[in-house]
Amino acid sequence: MIAKVVVDISNDAVDKVFDYIALDNTLVGMRVRVPFAGRVVLGYVVALTDDTELDKSKLKKIISNLESVPKIKPEMLSLIYFMAKRFFLRVSDCVKLVIPSCVRLDSQKEQLEYNLTPNCDVDSAVNIIGKRAKSQISAMIYLIEQGEARYSKLIQLFSRASVNALIDKGLIIKTSSRKMRSPEISQTSASKNKLTPKQQMAVQTIANQNKTFLLHGVTGSGKTEVYMSVIENALKQNKTAIMLVPEISLTPQMMQRFNSRFPNQVAVLHSGLTEGERYDEWDRIFTSQAKVVLGARSAIFAPIENVGVIIIDEEHDGSYISETNPRFDTHIVAEYRARYNSCPLILGSATPSLESYKLALEGKYTLVELPERINNLSLPPIQIVDMVSEVLDGNTTPYSKTLLSNLDIAIKNKKQSILFINRRGFASFVLCRECGYRAKCDDCEVSLVYHKEDNQLKCHFCGKRYRMLTNCPNCNSTNIKYGALGTERVCEDLKKIYPNVPIFRMDNDTTRGKNGHEKILSEFSKISPSILVGTQMIAKGHDYPLVSFVGILDADVSLYNSDYKSNERTFQLVTQVAGRAGRKDGDGKVVLQTYAPKHYVYRFASNYDYKSFYDKEINLRQATAFPPFSTIIRILITSSNDERARQVTKQLYDKTCQLKTKYGSKIMFLQALPCPVKRIQTKFRYQILSRYIPDDEITSAFYSICDVIEKDVSVFVEINPNNLR
Repeated sequence: MIAKVVVDISNDAVDKVFDYIALDNTLVGMRVRVPFAGRVVLGYVVALTDDTELDKSKLKKIISNLESVPKIKPEMLSLIYFMAKRFFLRVSDCVKLVIPSCVRLDSQKEQLEYNLTPNCDVDSAVNIIGKRAKSQISAMIYLIEQGEARYSKLIQLFSRASVNALIDKGLIIKTSSRKMRSPEISQTSASKNKLTPKQQMAVQTIANQNKTFLLHGVTGSGKTEVYMSVIENALKQNKTAIMLVPEISLTPQMMQRFNSRFPNQVAVLHSGLTEGERYDEWDRIFTSQAKVVLGARSAIFAPIENVGVIIIDEEHDGSYISETNPRFDTHIVAEYRARYNSCPLILGSATPSLESYKLALEGKYTLVELPERINNLSLPPIQIVDMVSEVLDGNTTPYSKTLLSNLDIAIKNKKQSILFINRRGFASFVLCRECGYRAKCDDCEVSLVYHKEDNQLKCHFCGKRYRMLTNCPNCNSTNIKYGALGTERVCEDLKKIYPNVPIFRMDNDTTRGKNGHEKILSEFSKISPSILVGTQMIAKGHDYPLVSFVGILDADVSLYNSDYKSNERTFQLVTQVAGRAGRKDGDGKVVLQTYAPKHYVYRFASNYDYKSFYDKEINLRQATAFPPFSTIIRILITSSNDERARQVTKQLYDKTCQLKTKYGSKIMFLQALPCPVKRIQTKFRYQILSRYIPDDEITSAFYSICDVIEKDVSVFVEINPNNLR
């Protein structure tokens, strides 16, 4: 039997199938050890055949199978090849998405827990031990009283030597059981809520239909309850479910609700797990012990079978598109798995992406709407504050009088508040006022961000850290200017204004520790009055009944990005973060600070008028021929050698120009240029941008051009990229 094997090497030159002589018990989907280029490497069996085009006498034999049950199930093997073709990826890189490294490389093993039970009574034990071995006697008495104890606990109390001596003498019996390293989730009891008529209609519409549904529901309309009811129906039919959320900060709260509703059936997958936790959670899914998978983007690759529903919550969120290799779009992967399992795919959002809403209006998706909040609670009014007027009135601080007044009211009423600023750190840059020197990263072409708590300058692209400047390294001046404020600066200011009010900060800096998100949110939820300051990770999905006020400090951060999606992203962020207020009593209030108060994005957002915003924005996209009326393709070329990156960019651009000649007006734009961020992690970056009428043939042609192997140069292809930095 011939085994078709993909080797675990991320290199375009070996991204193909190699033939080996299979062992007797080799199966498709197994991990194997194979001889390759003078060494032994890990490989994956993707097929078994009787024939080969090569000389069988020259074929090498598989050295060993690494498991008896294949780690890659048929559905996942099919998905690997779909992704490799659809996203122009190496097969070996797709395998790494499907099997986490802790499983693939055997870096983690099952953790065993040893328990001890007594094998005789005290008198018999003393006769065997002898009266002088007091530690052994004490351990024996303790164990007889307890009936059973963990080995680790007993050696901690009485020493390893004493316990092992008792085992050797046959006085106690040592047994083992597997210890599951499950993520710590706060326990909560949540009763099943009775569905409203609108929710019930949504569940009935979705039930058992092999379609893609867009669940468009305002914040607080009960989308999560619809998700859980659909999942419950799937479980009743002995099927399984996948539920995706955009931020791991959402996972703890969602996990509490799901654990309460589906006890002992939920597994979680996200980047915040330890290697041991990921290994055990993945294994629970693989062995069908878990029926519901909850997690961030990576959870779409869970090895769960017989899927009855796939749900993508906050489907508009950019985190569902991977911007690092391997690059992929979670929506497309989810659609493939839904088709494979003939199950519904639910895309849920209060602010759907324009692409999804357009497909729903065209009937390609089924639109399901929840237009009101639960119990008919009103959405919190949004008051727009013109910061230009604040400056003219003499207020040069980042905090308007209206914002501080509403904070005062919330604190007086013992309510909670959320302040949103989509920048972390203390200041976005540091600049010498005398000569204009700006501190930049040595490895990246970006300004360093000042973090006052650490008194360091940090690069938010590569993570490199530098000492804070005391004087300018260029002219020795001490006249240093700080850039725009971030979350750290806001917290410092608030502590001065409200010294007796607990202030919490939630951003990438404060949530890096184990269970960082959960600890902050758990503490915040228990204290009132209190204020939570955070970036966009606080803007989605969180449900805290005591939050009565939301302040948006600088709504313009995302509005003026050089990106065709900037208006859409700003509308979504404003609507999402505003929706955190007034979810219990309907008495919420939102203050939005901006230097462009008349911008149509804010006009529609202040009225929660998604449909009017959609009409305006989709007409603008159509007039300018931007997605979804065109496809943007970005060819990204990176290299540590600037000249080599330029050469390859020129070569690829010449080839794309030939496509422009071939397809004519279908390709509306084509240009090669340096990336806005010219260097990241010592890599020089160039890009070829093109915009064309959506056409699979043109997309394939661009992919083919990029199917080249260049020494010291990496070439990536992105379709409709989230950002063009």
